[in-house]
Amino acid sequence: MTKIFQLKSDFQPAGDQPEAIKKLISGLSQDFRYQTLLGVTGSGKTFTVANVIQEYDKPTLVIAPNKALAAQLYREYKNFFPDNAVHYFVSYYDYYQPEAYLPITDTYIDKEAMINQEIDRLRHAATSSLVSRRDVIIVASVSCIYNLGVPSSYLEAKLVLDKGKPMVRADLIKQLIKIQFERTSGDIERGQFRVRGDVFEIRPKSENVIYRLELNGQEISDLTIIDNATKNIVENLEEIVIFPPKHFVSTAPQIEAAIKNIQSELKDRLAYFKKEGLLLEAERLERRTKYDVEMLRTLGYCHGIENYSRHLTGKLAGEAPDALLAYFPWKDGKPDFLTVIDESHIAVPQIRGMYNGDQARKKTLIQYGWRLPSALDNRPLKFPEFEARVGQMIFTTATPGDFEKQHSEQIAEQVIRPTGLVDPEIEIRPVFNKEENYSQINDVMAEIKKIAALGERAIINTLTKRQAEDLNTYLNAQGNKANYLHSDIKTFERTEILKNFREGKFDVLIGVNLLREGLDLPEVTLVAILDADREGFLRSETSLMQIMGRAARNVKGKIILYADKKTDSMKRAIKEAERRRVKQLAYNEKYHITPVNIEKKIEDFLDAAVK
Repeated sequence: MTKIFQLKSDFQPAGDQPEAIKKLISGLSQDFRYQTLLGVTGSGKTFTVANVIQEYDKPTLVIAPNKALAAQLYREYKNFFPDNAVHYFVSYYDYYQPEAYLPITDTYIDKEAMINQEIDRLRHAATSSLVSRRDVIIVASVSCIYNLGVPSSYLEAKLVLDKGKPMVRADLIKQLIKIQFERTSGDIERGQFRVRGDVFEIRPKSENVIYRLELNGQEISDLTIIDNATKNIVENLEEIVIFPPKHFVSTAPQIEAAIKNIQSELKDRLAYFKKEGLLLEAERLERRTKYDVEMLRTLGYCHGIENYSRHLTGKLAGEAPDALLAYFPWKDGKPDFLTVIDESHIAVPQIRGMYNGDQARKKTLIQYGWRLPSALDNRPLKFPEFEARVGQMIFTTATPGDFEKQHSEQIAEQVIRPTGLVDPEIEIRPVFNKEENYSQINDVMAEIKKIAALGERAIINTLTKRQAEDLNTYLNAQGNKANYLHSDIKTFERTEILKNFREGKFDVLIGVNLLREGLDLPEVTLVAILDADREGFLRSETSLMQIMGRAARNVKGKIILYADKKTDSMKRAIKEAERRRVKQLAYNEKYHITPVNIEKKIEDFLDAAVK
């Protein structure tokens, strides 16, 4: 039987990869729930997992702890599986200020958001693929555990338009508006349509194309794809399937039922407030909710509609919302897909922690009359709910966390790199040399000049965003070519910075957390960790191991830890790095292997946006 996933690569598994692939596939066949791929930086964990995906041959969800790493993984899997549906699903906000209330200062903060339309398109492409085919790999951030409408409503709302199908012009306009497409007479944006006589032009949310539909009498006579810029016909079609431009899709009966339930909940809540003498809270809640109900009744949508999701979906109080996971297939009452959690030592705690933070903020809004209690059900999944909605899991990391260690039924170790590269040696230098009046900044600048002269790259890891920005300003003022990267930078800008870094448009990349896990930057020959002796989360054994790993993809790799003392975390990290190094050197000597740099094509992580 032909497999739906077809891995394409110029390489064959090497080093520890063949054994790891065999072990993981064996574990899946034995129905192991949890497995861990303990792979050092540069050992090709993604290629190993790609081989497992091809063999397991089921839809796959890959979860990464941040957008930058998710974008890199998306590009890697897309290259490995060019004939399959590989998609990117992360939060679509470039800027997000959640709704909140600060009782101490009586300050209400309305929700503010800047939605990145290109990421929104990629999210819709992911869900439309999941409900229409099986050869799907979704690379996602932890946003995949947040409320995302109802898959059955989303699927039922799709429009299937066949050539020759009877269709009345007015009915098609109503159907498009019903599933929340907007009608326009100007340029067509995603999620909009335009009508000129009997010609419809529809631009779906999930694609960078325009569908052109022509009616002859009361029948669809022509279906084509047209180029958005030239308006030339690109392809003639026999059928098109159009999914809704919003994930929260409700029918008129669902909205009417929801309005009744919202009004009933409002009545009960107002009675409680009045009984407690909270008249301001009662007036505030009544005004807002009645306005939202009127918008729902008139438009089928309102600002903050997600806060009424429990009523719109018919779920019970406290019942788990439908997240992206609900769009994946099930079989015989069980999830029928594979879940891979990349850099799991970070991603698993993220998934576990999302629920509590969300609830604390919303409980305050509810207490002071800004939201109905049902808003609590617009939330991320709790960790047990997440576990119940995924099947077999593979954790990939160089530094397994407690959860992976305690729950994995087996661990496949991948220490030997296919390229023969060994973990770099580690050098410890003082934060401040009193005798020579020489600081870590002076020292790292001297190292940067050497690196730049050779056309190589350096990563400097700081403790704070402010320190990263200040150091970037200082280095550039001193004639160095530097840039910084941290979580305040927008998604697409992050990927562009990483690409520019690899291309040599600047020599030094400064950052905090985002320069730790998984980033594949083979041009880097120096990793410098400032203030390495500041014991804590950012300088824990795991963090140090991950940061140091960025130098392990180049034969010239070098690591400098700036510290005035050796902390326990430093000692453990150095000891583990030395253990791996000894094993790698012995393997190279036994098989007469000469280490070579990892070669990786420089390309855009994400597909270019098309306006």
